[in-house]
Amino acid sequence: MTVFYTIVPFSTNEGTPFSVSELLYLCVSFSCTDSAYVITGIRYCQNADQEKYQKKSTADAQQAFSASDDLLYAGKIQSELQDYFNKPQFQFSLACDLQLGTPFQQRVWQALTEIPPGEVRTYGELAKELNSSARAVGNACRRNLFPLIVPCHRVVSAAGIGGYAGDTADTQKGQINFLQIKQWLLAHEATAHKKGNDEKSHLK
Repeated sequence: MTVFYTIVPFSTNEGTPFSVSELLYLCVSFSCTDSAYVITGIRYCQNADQEKYQKKSTADAQQAFSASDDLLYAGKIQSELQDYFNKPQFQFSLACDLQLGTPFQQRVWQALTEIPPGEVRTYGELAKELNSSARAVGNACRRNLFPLIVPCHRVVSAAGIGGYAGDTADTQKGQINFLQIKQWLLAHEATAHKKGNDEKSHLK
């Protein structure tokens, strides 16, 4: 099975929401099985990683027998992610291969997709729904292979924003500030959610 990669800038029509030193991209891997495309992973990357993945993506596309279809799907991924960045209420139609996770992770990831934009759940609330523990839910969120499409950023702690991609309020593992990303995503969706509610109130 050939795995392809495409690179999507983390930006809106107004530009990147982060400083130049933290310019971000999403590196999305996908494959085709049984004539259907599925996303196999999404990870945040910066300039150096982007160049590496872009080279790999080009090499894979050149080797593929049906490169035109592969490139069309890559375009769909880029289009849907950009639609989300510009309109957070956008509903993804991209399929993710949730079976890459453990049975419990699959249950958590599926539950995450049911949290609407502009809303959040706590780890404890989600754990209660799944008859599990908040720690187990947090671990499944941390291992989420499909950020944004499977919106683990919509799960917070009872006392604050919680963690994201392994980072917490006390620990930042690498150069990317994942909590800053989570804060922006939640604010991005909350603004659109508030606007929608205001418009509904105006119509009453």
